Amino acid sequence: MPSAAVRGSRIRALGRGVGERLGVGSLPLVLLSVIVGLGAGLAAVAFRWLIVGATQLFSGAADYAGTQGHPANHWVPWLGPAFVIFAPAVGGLIYGPLVHFFAREARGHGVPEVMYAVARKGGRIKGRVAVVKALASALTIGSGGSVGREGPIVQIGSALGSRLGTLAGSSEAQLRTLVACGAAGGIAATFNAPIAGVFFALELILRDFAARSFAAVMLSSIAASVVGRALLGNYPFLQLPAFTVSNPAEMLLFALLGLVAGGIGVLFSKILYAVEDVCDWLWRGPEWLRPALGGLLLGCLLLALPQMYGVGYPVLENSVLGHYALGFLLVLGAAKILATSLTIGVGGSGGVFAPSLFVGATAGAAFGQAVALLFPSLAGDAGAFALVGMGAVFAGSTRAAITAGLIIFELSGEYSLILPLLLAVLVATALSALISGDTIYTRKLLRRGVDISAPARGRAVLEGHTVAQAMGEAPQPVVETLSAREAGRRLLEANGALPVVDAMGRLTGVITPATLAAGLENEDDADRLTVGALAQAAAALGRDEGLESAVEAVLAAGETDGLPVIDTDGHLCGWLSTEHVLHRLVAAS
Repeated sequence: MPSAAVRGSRIRALGRGVGERLGVGSLPLVLLSVIVGLGAGLAAVAFRWLIVGATQLFSGAADYAGTQGHPANHWVPWLGPAFVIFAPAVGGLIYGPLVHFFAREARGHGVPEVMYAVARKGGRIKGRVAVVKALASALTIGSGGSVGREGPIVQIGSALGSRLGTLAGSSEAQLRTLVACGAAGGIAATFNAPIAGVFFALELILRDFAARSFAAVMLSSIAASVVGRALLGNYPFLQLPAFTVSNPAEMLLFALLGLVAGGIGVLFSKILYAVEDVCDWLWRGPEWLRPALGGLLLGCLLLALPQMYGVGYPVLENSVLGHYALGFLLVLGAAKILATSLTIGVGGSGGVFAPSLFVGATAGAAFGQAVALLFPSLAGDAGAFALVGMGAVFAGSTRAAITAGLIIFELSGEYSLILPLLLAVLVATALSALISGDTIYTRKLLRRGVDISAPARGRAVLEGHTVAQAMGEAPQPVVETLSAREAGRRLLEANGALPVVDAMGRLTGVITPATLAAGLENEDDADRLTVGALAQAAAALGRDEGLESAVEAVLAAGETDGLPVIDTDGHLCGWLSTEHVLHRLVAAS
């Protein structure tokens, strides 16, 4: 009878054989991709229900943007429609501290953080990000934030994939694939669009179409779609009448729409970050309070245009169906750009995927109505222009041409529009690449100094090395109960940052001269103020972590000049700086 080790070897060989036949590398990856897909599907459904519950709580309706006459909230009827001024502020008062103190990665639209985790962190995403992102985004959207639910579910599904892969001991390559599996599953279940989910993950998250990744991501997307269809029903996301394009000459008009929509997509991206910059420049208070006070400004916009409340899918659908006049369509599109930018700028949590579709629908419908005025024979095709506009604006803002074409096809089920859709998407993508060096997702990373399209320097040399092999001795730590005055003396002697530990020697943060000075600025009694109250959270590195992925975190550490290294119990065991990495590079090359 073979030994246990031999039997284990045979089982692993069998797993590899099955995985290779399926094109995913190993049987564990097959199983994990399916589990991640099922989990992402359940998370997408739960997240949708969470948003509906939050919207009902804050507005009294399941989707306030689609209500007739915009009634008062039954919880505060005396406010009338003016309750929308205060709803975003109340929501911000809840999710602001939640994001600030528990998972700051949950702020914003989510997809750039996932792209960064895959490109520079080996696919590692903190597990708590999924929980905080779900709660914060549901509260943001439910209280009137004009953002989408797709970006959050991508981050939630990706965090689930990363966590399961980490627990299963997956390799870094497999971990990246599982993150993409979670993203694909989230999109597939949310939109009932399994094909678009796959290409969203490959085109935007992995930025790779390798056969092994494709098979695993496809399995995950299928599993998530099965869950979504079982719980939400199997029908196209948008219920629309049939649209046709019978005149070949119309293709020139769709190409022109692609130019217009591509420009709008780039403009959307630039306005989004410009508004965020203005909010950063104006705000001087604590970050956790910013969404609450900023929400009042958003609320004033909602009072003027309640159609901006939440995601706004009913308004999008009405735009495609031709229920709005040309002038109002232009107002809706411009207002959506401003409302989404304000929501993100004040610190809200939500995606820009759905807003780009909304803007595209209004722009396309307006374009179609303008065409109908010039060419009355095309008066019935305004809805077709609206659908094509959705894909073209999304392509212009993200430069994800394949995803843009497939998502509109699966959302509407309109195969008759596939040729004009692909033409407009191609034109929009080309224009975006011509006039802009980034996209609505990559711009956030470029502003941090991270270019995920460029290979990381020294990556090949550092591959296979761990943080423990490169780290140096940690600076003498200070206990979190130490007074701020004494900590100042220690910082002067150390001439840099100092790690902060608790009584058991576990790392709790890092104190720098800048954080100490900022804390003492408004404090009269420096002896009563402790280091623990001033220490900033540190992105500590594990001693067994791959040096290749740790480099980016070290480079981003800024004034701390490196990062603390901890063991499996959280105790401080070393320090990794750019100097340590450089020494390792020289030794390994």
